[in-house]
Amino acid sequence: MTNIPNYGIIHALKIEPNYFGDIIDGKKAFEIRENDRNFKVGDYLALNELDDSRAGYSGRSVLARITYIVDDERFCKKGFVVMGFSVCEAKERAEE
Repeated sequence: MTNIPNYGIIHALKIEPNYFGDIIDGKKAFEIRENDRNFKVGDYLALNELDDSRAGYSGRSVLARITYIVDDERFCKKGFVVMGFSVCEAKERAEE
């Protein structure tokens, strides 16, 4: 977790390849996560794609700004949030 003054916190998170692909394809603009990091609107998600073995990373990542949060227990499991986001930047592979 990194704090950028006046911009919010960057939360580094792992993401499964199928969900990452849907973000890249523009089909998915939300994340459902346990709210163990006190996510806030204006924070950023650094979503790092896991490789096929789920033991390491693929080198692809997305930086997204949280634009909306639902934490209402009528719609979310207690302690979880649904976060809407907008993608700021996508990286296909780690630079060598």
